[in-house]
Amino acid sequence: MNVYEMSEKEQYPLLSGIEVPNDLRRLPVEQLPQVCSELRRFIIHELADNPGHFASSLGVVELTVALHYVFNTPEDRIVWDVGHQAYGHKILTGRRHQFHTNRKLGGLKPFPSPEESEYDTCTCGHASNSISIALGMAVAAQKLGNDRRVVAVIGDGSMTGGLAFEGLNNVSSTPNDLLIILNDNDMSIDRSVGGMGEYLHKLHTSGTYNRLRDKAGRLMYRWHVLNDDRKGRVLRFNNAVKSLLTNQRNLFEGLNIRYFGPEDGHNVVRLVETLQRIKAMKGPKMLHLHTVKGKGFEPAERNATVWHAPGKFDPETGERLIPETDQPQPPRFQDVFGETLLEMARQDSRIVGVTPAMPTGCSMCIMQHEMPERVFDVGIAEGHAVTFSAGLAREGMRPFCNIYSSFAQRAYDNIIHDVAISRLNVVLCLDRAGIVGEDGPTHHGVFDLACLRPVPNLTIASPMDEHELRRLMYTAAQGEGGPFVIRYPRGRGLLTDWRCKLETVPIGKGRCLRKGDGPTVVLSLGPLGNVADEAIRESGIDAAHYDMRFLKPLDEGILHEVARRYHRIITIEDGVTEGGMGSAVLEWMSDNGFEPEIIRLGLPDRFVEHGTPAELYKIVGLDKERIIKELKGH
Repeated sequence: MNVYEMSEKEQYPLLSGIEVPNDLRRLPVEQLPQVCSELRRFIIHELADNPGHFASSLGVVELTVALHYVFNTPEDRIVWDVGHQAYGHKILTGRRHQFHTNRKLGGLKPFPSPEESEYDTCTCGHASNSISIALGMAVAAQKLGNDRRVVAVIGDGSMTGGLAFEGLNNVSSTPNDLLIILNDNDMSIDRSVGGMGEYLHKLHTSGTYNRLRDKAGRLMYRWHVLNDDRKGRVLRFNNAVKSLLTNQRNLFEGLNIRYFGPEDGHNVVRLVETLQRIKAMKGPKMLHLHTVKGKGFEPAERNATVWHAPGKFDPETGERLIPETDQPQPPRFQDVFGETLLEMARQDSRIVGVTPAMPTGCSMCIMQHEMPERVFDVGIAEGHAVTFSAGLAREGMRPFCNIYSSFAQRAYDNIIHDVAISRLNVVLCLDRAGIVGEDGPTHHGVFDLACLRPVPNLTIASPMDEHELRRLMYTAAQGEGGPFVIRYPRGRGLLTDWRCKLETVPIGKGRCLRKGDGPTVVLSLGPLGNVADEAIRESGIDAAHYDMRFLKPLDEGILHEVARRYHRIITIEDGVTEGGMGSAVLEWMSDNGFEPEIIRLGLPDRFVEHGTPAELYKIVGLDKERIIKELKGH
């Protein structure tokens, strides 16, 4: 009998009986390794057919099981830092039977969400926020007089983020009993970089210290020494002994956070023992675990970056199932960016690349491979990436700072304060702009246009195709007009012959794609212009079409021409309608005394959930059929 003919009970003897964590807690601790094995196998087989974030969740299987075994969830709180790690958590907390719908339209959400389960303590799609949120929960528990335990699980490179350090600083100075678990796998999506990653890699405790600490800890816990007002003195004594025996004092203990580890994050029995021993200790604590991203699946262990989100694959052989096609495929926008950046960098020594932990995700790895000294991966630190770029630009370099659109929201102040006010020549490239699909509302890049449009000194552009992306990048590299924002989508474009000549385009100037003698004109911004063009051709309506190309400055020449010739204006953009291009056109018409009918198509004033891009564009009314309907005036 092969695995596909077996019942769930036969395939997963223990896991099939776990509907909620209380079921897990009824098992003897000796059976937990088998639970971990079954959970890991379940994740592998589910994600082989329904793709998602793979390697991160495999790396925390033992930790997930141990946490739900030791802590009384959902009364006790587990705060996950980035939901990439939380598939095992979802499966153990009542969602195993629905897990095949994960990331699908109407199915389980891609990341933990309190809207979905009482076991999900907060929304976590981005990085570095767990310590701050968990500290708030821990302080609230104290103020409300309950004995709820709070655990923050931070890893996958999140400790490099500034918010994590801000949280640590507050943890050290605010009375709390928070437990921080550092899942140290030496990885984010790409390999972790920077001093913190190197520090965690080298951090160790001696065998002599561990034996002494464990014996003293058990005695002090038995004598209630660790639970009374003398805990501060005991903690300082512990740190002093550690410094004496290991000839080091680590960062966390320097902040008066009790430190344990590093320990093997894949020994579930040992993890349970450790967590049971430290969970009742008063004061802030950190448990440092070494884990392997992709643990238990050899191809993912060998290449965790590729297996972060590998798509469909054969769970037995590890072969990735990439759809075959006889037709040449257009490149991804990110690859056009990466190739063009390298091409320009070969010609201009001022050009450097900056990215917050996404060289592979944004294809800056293409330049990094040939010119490693001119590409700076600053870790998960979007604000720092922008301000670091400002310093480079101040001294005459031409930095291309690439950040995913939704992540750039975390650097909004830096864009204004450090770049825009000083009119520095930073090129801010916003990848994954617009609807991104299955990752849902934490990742859709739909706010950048409305957020950045009011900021003085910015040039904001969006290319309709790959040729336009190359021309805008080249224009940004040549100019001296201050910060230049270029936003472009996830996925493939339209052109297989994408490598056009590099040439500048006039800043603030759009282009007429189609003249029309009817009363209607379409003004589009970005790749949705291609959908608009198809809609016009199929509708039979004699409508004009302009690719605005720039949100800021708007092409006032086009707007004057449009206002004089057409009665109906349809604006189309891959961003929120509140404050976006349609709003800018509406404001300009009002300011200049024109009163055409204006229909604004864009994202509605609500968070858009997850699904395929095609499904979501239809839901929000940015598909070809909706545009045809508006062209016909229905």
